[in-house]
Amino acid sequence: MAFMAVLESDLRALSAEARRRYPAVKDGAEHAILKLRSLSSPSEIAHNEDILRIFLMACEVRTVKLSVIGLSCLQKLISHDAVLPSALREILATLKNHAEMADEGVQLKTLQTISIIFQSRLHPENEDTMSQALGICLRLLENTRSSDSVRNTAAATFRQAVALIFDRVVLAESLPAGKFGFGGQLSRTSSVTGDVNRGINLSDSLDCESISGGPPSMRGTLTETGRLGLRLLEDLTSLAAGGSAAWLRVNILPRTFALDIIEFILSNYVAVFRILLPYEQALRRQICSLLMTSLRTNAELEGEAGEPIFRRLVLRSVAHIIRLYSSSLITECEVFLSMLLKVTFLDLPLWHRILVLEILRGFCVEARTLRILFQNFDMHPKNTNVVEGMVKALARVVSSVQVQESSEESLAAVAGMFSSKAKGIEWSLDNDASNAAVLVASEAHAITLAVEGLLGVVFTVATLTDEAMDVGELESPRCDSDPPAKWTGKTAVLCISMVDSLWLTILDALSLILSRSQGEAIVLEILKGYQAFTQACGILRAVEPLNSFLASLCKFTINFPAETERKSALPSPASKRSELSVEQRESIVLTPKNVQALRTLFNIAHRLHNVLGPSWVLVLETLAALDRAINSPHATAQEVSTPVQKFTRELSAQYSDFNILSSLNSQLFESSALMHISAVKSLLSALCQLSHQCMSASSVLGPTASQKIGSISFSVERIISIIVNNAHRVEPFWDQLADNPNPHLKNMALDALDQSISAVLGSDQFHDYKQSKSLENPEKMEVTLDKLRSLEISVISPLKVLYFSTQSVDVRVGSLKILLHVLERHGEKLHYSWSNILEMLRYVADASEKDLVTLGFQNLRVIMNDGLSTLPAECLQVCIDVTGAYSAQKTELNISLTAVGLLWTMTDFIAKGLVNGPLEENETGVGSIVKQVDSEKMEGETHSISYNVREHASYIDDIDCERLLFSVFSLLQNLGADERPEVRNSAVRTLFQTLGTHGQKLSESMWEECLWNYVFPTLDRASHMAATSSKDESRGKELGTRGGKAVHMLIHHSRNTAQKQWDETLVLVLGGIARILRLFFPFFKTLSNFWSGWESLLQFVENSIVNGSKEVALAAINCLQTTVTSHSLKGHMPMPYLISVIDVYELVLKKPSNYGGSAPDKVKQEILHGLGELYVQAQGLFNNVMYTQLIAIVDLSVKQAMLTNDNFETEFGNVPPVLRTILEILPLLRPTEHISSMWLVLLREFLQYLPRPDSHMQNEDGKIDQSRDSQTNHEAPNGTTITPNKVAVSPGSGSTAATNSRIPSYIFAEKLVPVLVDLFLQAPALEKYIIYPEIIQSLGRCMTTRRDNPDSALWRLGVQAFNRIVVDYVSKLTNGDPETTMNKPAKTRIWKEMADVYEIFLVGYCGRALPSNSLSSVVLEADESLEMSILDILGDKVLKSPIDAPTEVLQRLVSTLDRCASRTCSLPVETVELMPPHCSRFSLTCLQKLFSLSSYSHEVDWNTTRSEVSKTSITVLVTRCDYILSRFLADEIGLGEYPLPKARLEESIFVLQELARLLVHPEAASVLSLKPRLGSAIEENKENDENRSHLFVLLPSFCELVTSRELRIRELVRILLRLIARELALEKLSLAENNSSIRRHP
Repeated sequence: MAFMAVLESDLRALSAEARRRYPAVKDGAEHAILKLRSLSSPSEIAHNEDILRIFLMACEVRTVKLSVIGLSCLQKLISHDAVLPSALREILATLKNHAEMADEGVQLKTLQTISIIFQSRLHPENEDTMSQALGICLRLLENTRSSDSVRNTAAATFRQAVALIFDRVVLAESLPAGKFGFGGQLSRTSSVTGDVNRGINLSDSLDCESISGGPPSMRGTLTETGRLGLRLLEDLTSLAAGGSAAWLRVNILPRTFALDIIEFILSNYVAVFRILLPYEQALRRQICSLLMTSLRTNAELEGEAGEPIFRRLVLRSVAHIIRLYSSSLITECEVFLSMLLKVTFLDLPLWHRILVLEILRGFCVEARTLRILFQNFDMHPKNTNVVEGMVKALARVVSSVQVQESSEESLAAVAGMFSSKAKGIEWSLDNDASNAAVLVASEAHAITLAVEGLLGVVFTVATLTDEAMDVGELESPRCDSDPPAKWTGKTAVLCISMVDSLWLTILDALSLILSRSQGEAIVLEILKGYQAFTQACGILRAVEPLNSFLASLCKFTINFPAETERKSALPSPASKRSELSVEQRESIVLTPKNVQALRTLFNIAHRLHNVLGPSWVLVLETLAALDRAINSPHATAQEVSTPVQKFTRELSAQYSDFNILSSLNSQLFESSALMHISAVKSLLSALCQLSHQCMSASSVLGPTASQKIGSISFSVERIISIIVNNAHRVEPFWDQLADNPNPHLKNMALDALDQSISAVLGSDQFHDYKQSKSLENPEKMEVTLDKLRSLEISVISPLKVLYFSTQSVDVRVGSLKILLHVLERHGEKLHYSWSNILEMLRYVADASEKDLVTLGFQNLRVIMNDGLSTLPAECLQVCIDVTGAYSAQKTELNISLTAVGLLWTMTDFIAKGLVNGPLEENETGVGSIVKQVDSEKMEGETHSISYNVREHASYIDDIDCERLLFSVFSLLQNLGADERPEVRNSAVRTLFQTLGTHGQKLSESMWEECLWNYVFPTLDRASHMAATSSKDESRGKELGTRGGKAVHMLIHHSRNTAQKQWDETLVLVLGGIARILRLFFPFFKTLSNFWSGWESLLQFVENSIVNGSKEVALAAINCLQTTVTSHSLKGHMPMPYLISVIDVYELVLKKPSNYGGSAPDKVKQEILHGLGELYVQAQGLFNNVMYTQLIAIVDLSVKQAMLTNDNFETEFGNVPPVLRTILEILPLLRPTEHISSMWLVLLREFLQYLPRPDSHMQNEDGKIDQSRDSQTNHEAPNGTTITPNKVAVSPGSGSTAATNSRIPSYIFAEKLVPVLVDLFLQAPALEKYIIYPEIIQSLGRCMTTRRDNPDSALWRLGVQAFNRIVVDYVSKLTNGDPETTMNKPAKTRIWKEMADVYEIFLVGYCGRALPSNSLSSVVLEADESLEMSILDILGDKVLKSPIDAPTEVLQRLVSTLDRCASRTCSLPVETVELMPPHCSRFSLTCLQKLFSLSSYSHEVDWNTTRSEVSKTSITVLVTRCDYILSRFLADEIGLGEYPLPKARLEESIFVLQELARLLVHPEAASVLSLKPRLGSAIEENKENDENRSHLFVLLPSFCELVTSRELRIRELVRILLRLIARELALEKLSLAENNSSIRRHP
């Protein structure tokens, strides 16, 4: 429908355009629109002529606009198949007329319409319409008046029409689909190899026809379409020849255009010419004739035929015929090729020759084309050898460089062209290049084409050879079978023929250009050609070409310049092999070309190693020279000179050319394992030949003698390399090697022995012992084992013989190195030689030479780490003895240490047998018990072993594991007594770590033997040696001399005597015992005799702590502690063992130690820490007796610390270390629930270390408070009765400074107070309230130390602790805590003790002017804050809470506040000014607390206690206020005109202000003594809650103050009088006024 709409739109446009001038067209268009609306599809339009007719009518008008519209609509109709084929003639007539119009747009529309016709179903089917359609295009093309765009469009339309015509010919003649050929010239890749490969891919379609199937069958009859194509081809040929086209009705046409069309047809429609006979005849008779005529060069070419573009088209057409049709046009192609080759000889323009060379190069790089040409011509006896001719022609072009004057410039240009091509860019000259430069470039281009052509032939031969090898006509050079005498395959014969006829020409040309070229790209490309052709010759077994190319290549590998050429960097192409014989001292220069040639030679040798045969000599001579160059100190690698572009290095930056070449040299001989046996024989023969020649030459002294010796070494080294890599098949050529020995050097002989032994052991013929045992046939197994035994012993025994037969250290070192290599590489394959090997290593252990011992031990380490599983069972004991010998040797300390570690490896191996073997005590063994220890992880390193338990289970079963294990233990025990500390320490570690690691595998009997024969004896011996060793300071190892005096290594003071070194060993023994006890104690305690061992251990620990060094004592403590703490928590520690440990600790603490300094303290600290940890882990096992003993031990430590450190606190101001440790463990000693009664013992025991009541506390009047001196006897934890006076002396009593100043030091008490309070608060309720009074008393004594020692922190800590206890007690009372449900006497006592502390401390020690010179203002403020805190707790927490304190206690507490509040008012006026400010602030605060206790508000929770306190406080407060006001008035009168002290005035003002604010509860007011006449007035105001009855009591004092001189006093008195009047209802002041008055006078 879209097409119909577009068509209608075009008709409307046509109608509009023709409306004025062409009414007939307008009417026709409108009529067509009406017709169109009745049609529905293009087919209906096609059968209605009115639609087509109107468009043709529009075109007939021949106006531009109408014609354009008409042609556009015609195109649409044709494209949509809306036109019948019968209308084609009329349409073509219309188009012909339009082609004659001068308008360019109409002409282009016409051509476009022609193109659409050829693509539609209107395609011309007869000669008339076809010639008419094509004629329109050609006439526009030949018309000189046509514009360029029209001419170009006409040419393109004609080419497209020709393509469509021949496509229809292929379809009509049922020819094979697809366009064979190349459709133009091949594009060039970055290398000739790439061009050859591309040519193969593009010509695959021709392969089946031209090679395998031959020419297809021809057909002589043509269809109508075929005849049309033939007529067209004939007319085009005529036009290309310069004639006219009768059928196309064209008289003249550019020959170039016609020839281009012909070339297009020839290259794209090959099947047409191969199958259709008329076309083939036209090709042979007309086209070939035309091309032959055009190729003539013997006459002067005129006009268009002499232009390069025409010549290029002719040559391209000829190339297509030769490439595509040579099989059917033998004669014609032979003529063409002869003419092309002739061009290269003639003196023609250079561009002409270049065009021909391009064609020849194209043939050479196309493998299939070259193959066909060689088959059809060179291999045909009656035809010319065209391929050989092409190669010679190309070689002639290359050789012309020798005679050119500008040869160097041309070669440089050739190198540049190859380099540009390798980079993928076009090589070009500068725009302003001179004629000479252009000429050089042209010559270089010709040479480049020739070189590429020759390389194309080379790569084609290589490609065809590979193809023949792929199809089986040739055998791969790596094939094992021998080649046949003669190849019979078609492709193989072809390759051989090509090589035979071409190799010499190619070699001469390539060697020439290679010798003269230095560019990287061209050298690489030529060397690739060398490699490809040489490999092809090797595959084809073409010996002469192979040797010739190898010899030529070797000339370019190593350059040993002669004396006159030493400065030249370029090798001479004509250099002989004799030039390599110069002195080694002369410089050797490897140019980049040499390096690339060597790499090419290596590639060839790797590829052809099986077919080189005698040619190996050439290769080996070059490699020997390379070896000398690599080892020469004068050899260098040269970079390319500046004029030539530098080589792009393909090597890694960290390697030089010499490294790479050396590696390639070695790899070549290593790959001999992949060669045929015959090839290896050839290689060995060549090496032997080379060595014999050099040996003969070296016997004559001369300048080349050193080089010959180097070649001998090269030969020997390579022979050894071949032996090593072919040891698996050494038999076929062993005799050949034996006849050619070269034992020149000792080292070389040793290396040969090493590599030979390793090679034999590494061969497939040497089976593993395990594989031999797996043979099922016993007889066969016995025979095999005999062979293995004989072979193995014969291979290994020379090493032992060599070692024992010489005294030379070097030879012995060499034999040990060989043994090391054998063990490392093939140790798992040995079985019968172990006894000889171990005997040899045991002998080496006693050697005095360090190098021998080191190498011997390296061998042993390999055996122990990797070879234990392969050792026969009878050799294991020998191996242990050998390891022990290396452990005990004195030559090298590190070897001894490492050998001890190897004994651990041996135990790991032996322990596997304990797992797999039967245990006599399996059910009672340690394995079953250790599993119960909560899967505890064991310490120690995990040592990997190199055997598999499953594989060697049967092998281990044959081993007496217990005997071997005890043998190792015995060795370690003996090493534990070694005089070298490092060795014995390592042995001790290993012994105990082994027991710890494998202890679960030992049976009961084994453990008993270990304990009584190894563990405890080791401890006894170490202890004895530590006690009896020398204490003299020893010198370190002598390092040298300075100033004639020996310089010794410094030794740390902790290890500078033999005794200290044995102490270290003893520490390790104790640590080891601790480890095994921690791991296996649950099992040990089941042993019958273990208790005696435990007692001996305890005795040793006790003795070590008392008499040993500090580190031994600590280790002994740790030994016990680790055992106890590890098993107590889990319930594995029986009570006797636990008690024995505690007894030892107690006994040790009671005995004095023999070491001085801080060591005793360290030991005591460790013991105390141990006791704390022991109690934490085993607290469930403790009863009252044990706990009492524990506390007694701690108490003993405290007393000892205070006695021995009596001056420590005063001098240093710190707690002694032991006491600090006690403070750390004290929180851990909390009694558990089942011994809760011990809380009293714990707390009372440590309360005695707080200040005692010996220093009498005084009250505020200076009288001694005898009630505080009461002493209570307590039952000590050990059952004895002690009194506080009998406790250890005061910490400061022993201090002279403290005695003189009479101020004791309480540093320990300071640290103890917080700890005790924390413990007290955690105690159970019952015990807590029993000890409450004592705690309060002790804290009170701490608080009273303020007067004697105000700078101490003890009183502050006491205050804080007392506050914590009071707050805790009051909070629990307030909250109704069940813990507070105790009997009333107990509560009463607690309250009385609290009241005593408050009274004594607040009255006697707070708000006082205490002497101190060290307290800063910050500290003073903190102290004042602390005083306020105790007042706050008393006034706000205690007295305001609903407590059940007795009334007398409450009265005492209120009285205490009153006494503190009387400080300021009780002083004479003369001394008030001397009182510090904080004293007056304290007094005022106490007064304020009285006011607070007496006041009442609705927010207060009024209770019984609160009411009682309020009654007591209001009475005290009124009395105190009356006294203060009276005293104020008296002082004012007494001073007269003098002002009152500030403190006295502030106190009076404060009292008056607080009295004005005070509101009293009615219950409290009831206790005031008021006159009866005031009762009625008070009753009247009872509804008013603001009860101020206290003002009536003080009214007389207020009246006295009315006359005061102080204005503020009078104002406050006036306010108070008004309040009294309002209470009595005597004045009518508003409430607001009264309140505002109060606010103005706060």
